[in-house]
Amino acid sequence: MGFTGISKLVTSTVGKSTNILWHDCPIGQTERQKLMNQKGCVVWITGLSGSGKSTLACALSRELHSRGHLTYVLDGDNLRHGLNRDLSFKAEDRAENIRRVGEVAKLFADAGLICIASLISPYRSDRSACRNLLPKSSFIEVFLNAPIEVCEARDPKGLYKLARAGKIKGFTGIDDPYEPPSDCEIVIQCKIGDCPSPKSMADQVVSYLEVNGFLHE
Repeated sequence: MGFTGISKLVTSTVGKSTNILWHDCPIGQTERQKLMNQKGCVVWITGLSGSGKSTLACALSRELHSRGHLTYVLDGDNLRHGLNRDLSFKAEDRAENIRRVGEVAKLFADAGLICIASLISPYRSDRSACRNLLPKSSFIEVFLNAPIEVCEARDPKGLYKLARAGKIKGFTGIDDPYEPPSDCEIVIQCKIGDCPSPKSMADQVVSYLEVNGFLHE
């Protein structure tokens, strides 16, 4: 004897998962956004190592928190301590790293949060794949356009020095490419001797979120 209505269920195969079924819940993104009086989105910060991505992410989170908005920061290095600890910096693992972060960011946005993802994410195709996970307007790509001279002079983790010495292989900007965005929402320019403050950078992003209706439902 079968379960009532079981014949009406249509299961799917997705990737390596078989016989899975998508379950909807009556409380969705719209209801969550109304509760928090904000619209869920992903602010994706990309740029070279040392360009200030994590600094901007924290400054932006702090500014939005002070205004009563709920955010969550997905930092590339932090995620490699847990979710992505099994991945290397080879091209295929980098792609998987970005894919996982994109999927997690999508969930946070669906929850109604302003998700701030801070990763080098050097390849346009990987960033585009993350963009395609969300409604286009909900993915805000922020390019920290700092020349490698500035990043290398900062070298907060000492990684450029190691890469120049040949102790790190496949380092973005040295012996691995960085593909700058061709059509991003926000560009923050940093020149030698003229870089904006963290507060100034955060204000630029907040202004975009305000103008485009993400800070109120």
